[in-house]
Amino acid sequence: MPRLTPLTPDTAVGASRDLLADLVARHGQIGDMVSTMAHSPAVLGGYLQLSRAMGRAKLDRRISERISVAVQAQQGCGLCLDAHVGAARALGVDEEEIERAREGTSADPAIAAVITLALQVYREPTSITDEQIDALREFGYSDRATADVVGVVALNILTGAFNLLAGLTPGREADA
Repeated sequence: MPRLTPLTPDTAVGASRDLLADLVARHGQIGDMVSTMAHSPAVLGGYLQLSRAMGRAKLDRRISERISVAVQAQQGCGLCLDAHVGAARALGVDEEEIERAREGTSADPAIAAVITLALQVYREPTSITDEQIDALREFGYSDRATADVVGVVALNILTGAFNLLAGLTPGREADA
């Protein structure tokens, strides 16, 4: 059973009501995570802003989805993991590469290097070395794309941790 009750524009108050009303007006419906985040206008607003900002990231989406799969496999948010596996499939990432991402790697050394960096950002950012960043540049990653890795990881930490706290899991989402 979910731990937090999802809100609607009718049940939310203040800034959360306005954010939800805007989302419903633009998209028609909102998911359980977003409607549950509305308990905190700061969390909901921050999530929406970071999500929009990361939509402008330079990092290739097929790579960012593999990073998301790797991070969520570590963090343990099944709802997020399912969503990112589905997104990776929709972008044409094959099943072997999705499985490798779950394991924190890739058959492509350039993608494996960026996934390794992402998992270090998640688990132990103090272990990142100058040589790693130089290697990413040699693989063709710009400084902007490398910086985007932190944003992808941060967004995954936020959504995964929130869903775990709220009790939103595959097959156990709140009724909207």
